[in-house]
Amino acid sequence: MRTLLILFVFIYFDKGRCTETGAQVLSITPKTQEQVDILKNVSTQYQTDLWQPVSSQFIKEETQVHLFVPANSSKTVKDLLQKFAITHEVLLPNANELIEMQMRNSSTDPRSSATFYERYQTLEDIYDWTNRTLQNNPSKVTVILIGSSYEKRPLYALKLSINNRPNKKAIWIDCGIHAREWISPAFCLWFVYYSLSFYGQNQDITNILNNMDVYVLPVMNPDGYHYTWTTNRMWRKNRSVSKTSPCIGVDLNRNFDANWCTEGASSEPCSEIYCGAFPESEPEAQAVANFLREHKDSVLLYLSIHSYSQMLLFPYSCTLEEAENHKELLEMAKEAAQSIRRHYRNPYKYGAGARTIYLAPGGSDDWAYILGIKYSFTFELQDRGRYGFLLPPSEISKACNEALIAVKTIALKVLEKTQAQIRSPQPF
Repeated sequence: MRTLLILFVFIYFDKGRCTETGAQVLSITPKTQEQVDILKNVSTQYQTDLWQPVSSQFIKEETQVHLFVPANSSKTVKDLLQKFAITHEVLLPNANELIEMQMRNSSTDPRSSATFYERYQTLEDIYDWTNRTLQNNPSKVTVILIGSSYEKRPLYALKLSINNRPNKKAIWIDCGIHAREWISPAFCLWFVYYSLSFYGQNQDITNILNNMDVYVLPVMNPDGYHYTWTTNRMWRKNRSVSKTSPCIGVDLNRNFDANWCTEGASSEPCSEIYCGAFPESEPEAQAVANFLREHKDSVLLYLSIHSYSQMLLFPYSCTLEEAENHKELLEMAKEAAQSIRRHYRNPYKYGAGARTIYLAPGGSDDWAYILGIKYSFTFELQDRGRYGFLLPPSEISKACNEALIAVKTIALKVLEKTQAQIRSPQPF
């Protein structure tokens, strides 16, 4: 099957404003091992950011690759492609417009008819939204400070709780573990808004909230997310400083204690999949892990929201072995994917992470599963590469509704299984 490799020619920002032009999307088809080696070289020796796969070690023949290239490297990259007869075509002639569109909000574009939830929000706006949501829903929402980031920004989780039933179980949802995946925090905000607005009106969300609390962490990586708005839109990791390297940041989704720093992660601080100095070396990962350890008896369902590629993944990503309840997880992911396709005609792949994409040790979903949360999933939201991390605001609504229907489908299955276990007669 013919597969495309996509290169993004990007611009740099100064305080969120464009300082150069020339952002483009180039489509390339690597056909030989030589071309693969050249592209690996381009992704590591020049100013570039791999989008998909996230590391050059995963670049293979006939495997789709998306590579982000700053404008000042554009001529060099194109010259290399031409020199080695690697053909390409321009897919997006002006990616600058997409970035500007993503950064538009009510203050910069008062004529916009989009709602708050149909726009991407800065970190400051998300903090303001958190406070406003608490003030407007004091009987349903609690804000919990679970920790702080490397740069001492607060990590606020919202607890949605409708009643005080004893022995109530819970769902955990985190967003924004990777800074450049803006649709992820947008979904967390969308989910909270939907839950509070449609409780008592939508049967599914009413049933879920009547029986389970929901913890929502809108931005797990606030330092990185803030940095994508002010300095580098394509930043992925957190912003911690290494003691051994000038390179900044750790991949928080390689920093959990699940086959930590084995194949699929890197011990090199300059790598996009740098695993950190040791498991939970990063305050963001440690804060989430500590909270889940404290609530492991009540949290039944763990969900981590990412982008892009339209996938519903479950453990394991850190090994090719199957999870103990693999068939159960597979059936739930399949049903969720079918629900998305039935309602929105959009296909989502599903399966165990390592077998569906590649090995990714140290992930939060595997760690949660190993902790004892046996229903653990990672969602990769829209799209499949047309816009990648630059998904336009006009697509937020559809992307969030797709994720929402998957969350509801899986949460209801977990609730159904839990209630069935409670009703089952216990042996004497």
